[in-house]
Amino acid sequence: MTSFPTRRLRRLRGTPALRRLAAEHHLVPSQLVLPVFVKEGITEAQPIASMPGVSQHPLDAIADVVDEAAAAGLGGIMLFGVPAVRDAVGSGATDPSGILNRAIAVAARAAAGRLTVQTDLCLDEFTDHGHCGLLAADGSVDNDATLEVYAEMGVAQARAGADVLGLSGMMDGQVAAVRAGLDAAGFAHVAILAYSAKYASAFYGPFRDAVESTLQGDRRTYQMDPANAREGVEEALVDIAEGADVVMVKPAMPYLDVLARVSDRSNVPVWAYQVSGEYAMIEHASAAGLIDRERAIGESLVGIRRAGADVILTYWAVEVAHWLRAGKELA
Repeated sequence: MTSFPTRRLRRLRGTPALRRLAAEHHLVPSQLVLPVFVKEGITEAQPIASMPGVSQHPLDAIADVVDEAAAAGLGGIMLFGVPAVRDAVGSGATDPSGILNRAIAVAARAAAGRLTVQTDLCLDEFTDHGHCGLLAADGSVDNDATLEVYAEMGVAQARAGADVLGLSGMMDGQVAAVRAGLDAAGFAHVAILAYSAKYASAFYGPFRDAVESTLQGDRRTYQMDPANAREGVEEALVDIAEGADVVMVKPAMPYLDVLARVSDRSNVPVWAYQVSGEYAMIEHASAAGLIDRERAIGESLVGIRRAGADVILTYWAVEVAHWLRAGKELA
């Protein structure tokens, strides 16, 4: 039986080279995905005040964004559209001329297979009420009517050139509906990323600035209760059974326990989204001199990876990819 002083656990911490050698978890640029906002009707990037360093991009700039992401070695970009006009049924989501579908086409041409073009498949950015689905007469979100629109939206995005569809609306049956729609339209090769355990979270606040959300009220009748962890695993397993190629936990930081549980049970890749509030807290705290920005970013990403994420969506994707390629310690 060994004990101190024979057993000294600090031995493998003494130098950067030893720490790299002993690291249990690693992160590489191809495991990072950059969320990108494209806004209709603008001609130059517009900074998002609540998310320092993040901007809404004009359509004409998307090819350059893709080039930068590909050069950094990222695994993909995730596109979100900000339309000029919204209506009750989110018609811009299925219109081939809608801002998101046009951005997909531009991104797919620019990517040319160097990274994956991923897309947000949800109605919240396109509805004038800000909810993720169609509303029934009583004002509630109509799950089954929404599924029909999601299937149509999925085909429109696939036709525009998307590689991966990110189903983020949290409607029951959405994976099965979109998979059936894609397969019937000849897009069996397009992958589905299910935002399976997506919680009704306060950490989405800055994102709603980024997409200029019109939401009144909340999404607690369809996004998950923060108190529930077992349910998050069940949501992922149901989505896998319906045909999801990848499942997601969102947000990341407050739900690392859920991420770990889903990772333990899933037989498909598990991703996590480091959301806008997580990003903004670190940026604003570092600007105030309260924390070391680079170490906090690195530590947050390593923590998400350690909890079981195979891929991380993060607004720091390009910057961190450059750090990784330069051999910098993340934490």
